[in-house]
Amino acid sequence: MNLNAPFRTATPDDAPAMAELVNIAGEGLAAYQWERLAEPGETAWDVGRQRARRETGGFSYRNTVLVDIDREVVAALIGYPLADDPEPTDLSELPPMFVPLQELEDTVPGTWYVNVLAAFPEHRGNGYGTALLELADAMAREAGCRGMSLIVSDANAGARRLYERLGYIERDAKPMVKDDWRNPGRNWVLLVKRF
Repeated sequence: MNLNAPFRTATPDDAPAMAELVNIAGEGLAAYQWERLAEPGETAWDVGRQRARRETGGFSYRNTVLVDIDREVVAALIGYPLADDPEPTDLSELPPMFVPLQELEDTVPGTWYVNVLAAFPEHRGNGYGTALLELADAMAREAGCRGMSLIVSDANAGARRLYERLGYIERDAKPMVKDDWRNPGRNWVLLVKRF
């Protein structure tokens, strides 16, 4: 899809901003997990930036659209189509915290999955979230998806209002597994929007 300013596709050089926005969207969950993946001499942010630079996987610059204002990244959308007939996921290979998220994602094959939607705090309230979700709708339709899907914390009332205003409805929920991660939420909520 051709993008017009202020939208642009991400590049590997955008990894630092992407890591920060992924962590914002996940309310600190990303940095919590990256800290556990870090090798000696690495920081959590090193891990996050490396993951953003990957050529494959959900969290990759290749799946990312940025809002760029005056050569500054202010918001991001990371999303991609989920296969109509996905390979079964071996949940035993996932960290327990991510099992409920994967279980919810596995129930919406054929949708375009919004993995991350975030803006830096000082750039919120400017309509970037709405604009990125409208762009995601267009990308999903172009890809032949049946609809949209995303997962949000039940405690993130602001995000839920945005999604519901744009036609997303609650389909399912799973209890969070937190370990030592601190978050006011109790459940991950799957929201869908059908075309």
